[in-house]
Amino acid sequence: MITLCAACQPTNKDNKNSNVVIKKTTGDSFKSVVANGRLSGEAMHLFGQVSTGAVSPDGKTVLYGVSYGNIALNKRNRELFTVNIDGTHRRQITHSAKSEGDVQWINDGKGIAFIYNDQLWAMAADGSGRKQIGMYSSPIESFRFSPNGRKVLFISTVPSVTPSSEVYPDLDKASGRVIDDLMYKHWDEWVEKIPHPFVADFDASKGLINIIDLLEGEPFESPMRPWGGIDQLAWSPDSKTIAYTCRKKTGKEYAKSTNSDIYLYEIATKKTKNLTEGMMGYDQNPKFSADGQYLAWQSMARDGYEADKNRLFVQNLSTGERHDLTPYFDYNVDAFCWDKAHTIYFVANKLGTNQLFKVDALAPVLPNEQSITKLTEGVHDYASVAYANNTLIGLRKSMSSPPEVYAVNLANGKQTNISQENIDLLAQITMGRVEERWIETTTGENMLTWVMYPPDFDPTKKYPAILYCQGGPQNTVSQFWSTRWNLQVMAAHDYIIVAPNRHGVPGFGQKWNEQISGDYGGQNMRDYLSAIDALAKEPFVDETRLGCTGASYGGFSVFWLAGNHNKRFKAFWAHAGIFNVEAQYLETEEMWFANWDLGGAFWDKTNATAQRSFANSPHKFVEKWDTPIAISHGELDYRILASQGMQAFNAAQLRGIPSRLLIYPNENHWISQPQNGVLFYREFFRWFDAYLK
Repeated sequence: MITLCAACQPTNKDNKNSNVVIKKTTGDSFKSVVANGRLSGEAMHLFGQVSTGAVSPDGKTVLYGVSYGNIALNKRNRELFTVNIDGTHRRQITHSAKSEGDVQWINDGKGIAFIYNDQLWAMAADGSGRKQIGMYSSPIESFRFSPNGRKVLFISTVPSVTPSSEVYPDLDKASGRVIDDLMYKHWDEWVEKIPHPFVADFDASKGLINIIDLLEGEPFESPMRPWGGIDQLAWSPDSKTIAYTCRKKTGKEYAKSTNSDIYLYEIATKKTKNLTEGMMGYDQNPKFSADGQYLAWQSMARDGYEADKNRLFVQNLSTGERHDLTPYFDYNVDAFCWDKAHTIYFVANKLGTNQLFKVDALAPVLPNEQSITKLTEGVHDYASVAYANNTLIGLRKSMSSPPEVYAVNLANGKQTNISQENIDLLAQITMGRVEERWIETTTGENMLTWVMYPPDFDPTKKYPAILYCQGGPQNTVSQFWSTRWNLQVMAAHDYIIVAPNRHGVPGFGQKWNEQISGDYGGQNMRDYLSAIDALAKEPFVDETRLGCTGASYGGFSVFWLAGNHNKRFKAFWAHAGIFNVEAQYLETEEMWFANWDLGGAFWDKTNATAQRSFANSPHKFVEKWDTPIAISHGELDYRILASQGMQAFNAAQLRGIPSRLLIYPNENHWISQPQNGVLFYREFFRWFDAYLK
């Protein structure tokens, strides 16, 4: 049994609002921010944000989290819930002033371990007996107990640079950073610490003891920032081996390469083996089969191409034989899991929606897609999958519904919402109709375009329309739900929203996905114009009131279209977009992305692909800007620096173009804080309403 660690004492580092428990929004408080039964920017932050947790060892109960927001406090807090797999006996088991993080069932399902205050805690399955059971000198980000319950694998950070104050002790107040190599910043942080995996014995009286850094003395990160978490590590069923993901490169080599590998660490001998040596792209997210004989992982073939096809590989750990389970499946394999035998269930986007699929890991691969079985249908996205007896558990969402935990019956395919967190709030809102359209592009191919209509749509009226440009650039416009970019919120403001899956997004075959690399400002821009032109011909669209918006590569698209739209649009809004591609090449952190998608450096005059990319930089077309444009950006964005947005705003101002800048000193590439999100939507509609209504 896992009991309280006598050596562990709780600490309280909460802020002034630490004692305020954020609760689920009630019907009355929700109505106060819903105008005429329509979704608003304020309402978006009052939905419970459901996140997946874990299936109990007996396969009967699901543990998951729900994050609640409070706009006045400008914060969110995550609580834990359990529900039977049939949707009965849903109960909240925590009521805390701070979020409970990563979770795992322990003690054969009698208890739950979790992260709280950056340390390891546990409680009974009903939420009682809450105690701290492990402490480490640095924050614990995530963890997994070994299958036998005797050891803990956890993620924490180690220093990766020496502060200048340690080099020069007399300059103890100096804040300058001395940098000698690349990748000194990443996403939204200066890289001064990197994550490492640690393994420790667990002692009921002492907590975590005999702690070992699996990468002791190695300057590499595992899991990989910024997306990697505990899914990039895995215990073998016999608790003797840990599989971990690592890209064993630093500095400039790290910045230029996606070549990560799967390593096996043998606890008894402390020996490490590279399982995927010679496989040149991303290899990550290992998972052992239940019998421990096989290991599956996601793999990309080409180094430096982060949007390469995500294949599903499996290896026999006894013989070393490995093979690709998806060579004829022309789509990415995303989240996946094993059953208790040798079937693998996975999420994949195919033709604009994320569905669940299965494949027999040991069956011969057929020379077509028949090796793969599709398990779900519907206009929705699954974001995760877990196996529970003859049921799959996954997080499901759509453009009209926030994520909920669903149970999928493998016998009959029935999909059941078992968390039901937001059904009462959704009942108070009239959503706009979402329509699937296939629009012909200038290449003669058909392009899936989602069209969203305002609630209470009247076909006899004429509505303004907004073209939504997707980011990534290799991100599908699927059935996503977002507090940052929510198309239903836009439609609720009486706009028709046009969201094309232009060339360069996955889900429509690898050829379609790869077309965009080296062709920024090319075919995908013609696709955008094809989509908005097709909708502008509809009698219910006012072609004289068209707008355009997007973020990241979508922001690039807005900036580019601002100089090449031939007076189609009356207003633009770009968030976190690339304006000056030459500056972006030298400002961004992940050079593998810039090298692959742009074709190389702008100073390489012999590289035709690179020269075409930089010639299509939006800043080259500023002299043709003639339309009002608003720009938003976060100053903690190290992927696309805020200077890009400032350059665009300054250019518009100097050219006399009506323009506005919304700058966030404390946001990164996203907008995550509730009040900042509300501010975004208020300014968004203030801007577009001024020019389109």
